[in-house]
Amino acid sequence: MRCLLFTLGIAFSVGASACAQAPAQPGPIHAQQAPEPSPGGSVDAIMAYAGTWKVHGEHFATAYSQVGKEDKTLRNDCWKSGAYVACNQYVDGDSKVLLVFTYNEKEKMYTSYQIPQGGAASGSGKLKIEGNIWTFPWQVTQGETTMYFHVVNVFTGTDRIDYAQEFSPDNVHWTAMAKGYETRVSN
Repeated sequence: MRCLLFTLGIAFSVGASACAQAPAQPGPIHAQQAPEPSPGGSVDAIMAYAGTWKVHGEHFATAYSQVGKEDKTLRNDCWKSGAYVACNQYVDGDSKVLLVFTYNEKEKMYTSYQIPQGGAASGSGKLKIEGNIWTFPWQVTQGETTMYFHVVNVFTGTDRIDYAQEFSPDNVHWTAMAKGYETRVSN
């Protein structure tokens, strides 16, 4: 599961497929305050996702997404053990995926491992945290064509995340697939 609802967009869960390409939408707005990783980076930063969040989003018609609205309750039951943070992610009360995060000091990059229920194959992805902007990038290559994707989460406070999920053929010019926000309703 490459995208999560962890806006997670995971913000995260944005559907794929559709027809028309929507015009590029601006990314999330600059934030006022932001949880940041500990000095030098640390998986401790991931604990900013812990708690119950109300997710409100809008999906656009693109080659990789369908038009729709999203109103969900997301609960991230997170804990730290050693150099790992794990989160059991619930969507509307149902446990959907176990997320395990690690941090690579040399690369200044986090890795997330998504472990779905039912024995399906697990996946992994990257997370780059730069202040209050958390970006989950990935790419898909078919033949000689590579398409770039990312979910960008902007913490506009400790209890709000604005997010956008976008794609790009050149990793420079981005087209919005979805955007929305999450508000924390409890820790």
